[in-house]
Amino acid sequence: MLRFDKATFAHPDHVPSDFTIADEYLPPELAAVQLLRRQPGVAADRIHLVGHSMGGKVAPRIAAADPSIAGLVLLAADAQPMHEAAVRVARHLAALAPGPGIDDAVAALARQAALVAGPELTPDTPSELLPFGLSAAYWLDLRAYDPVATAAALARPMLILQGGRDYQVTVADDLTRWQDALADRPEVAIRIHQDANHLFLPGTGRATPAEYARPGHVEPAVVDEIATWLARCR
Repeated sequence: MLRFDKATFAHPDHVPSDFTIADEYLPPELAAVQLLRRQPGVAADRIHLVGHSMGGKVAPRIAAADPSIAGLVLLAADAQPMHEAAVRVARHLAALAPGPGIDDAVAALARQAALVAGPELTPDTPSELLPFGLSAAYWLDLRAYDPVATAAALARPMLILQGGRDYQVTVADDLTRWQDALADRPEVAIRIHQDANHLFLPGTGRATPAEYARPGHVEPAVVDEIATWLARCR
């Protein structure tokens, strides 16, 4: 297994302001696959890509760029357009912790998201008018990418796992899109772990951001399912 931090996390000062999701993920991921392929004891034709959240969203794009990738494991992979999901999550969090200025902040984010979705978005749109201060180049690239359609065009096995208590990537807003496109594919397995949150940590009741601050371990059933599925992909 090879895991590494994204450049936007490890070296944020060296990332250009107009980077795109393709810049963020494709070069390092493709280089990692090439590195693995050269390692003794690694079966070059059995390298699988595991992506969580945005990593899961981008995984089909990476696999499309490297046909040698044998299969994909998508964990809480978002399929809803990110600008729409951002507003949905903001409204969810506002309902959990209402307070002064919260409604105005959500309304401002909704206006920024509408700009991303509309024809007025151009490469010259200032980043301060867009969600999270990300550049127009980032949003244009992301808007043009359909992860579900890209995955549907891949003739490779996939395991798609979703947490039932996840409020960031949800069954209703995201998993249903993967199901509609891939559920009838025999090489695709889709499972919901009802007690898991976005990080696949087990819990009960309504998930909240406070759960992320508590140390924990990924639900053992999730790890077992991934291992069993990979073993069957020989």
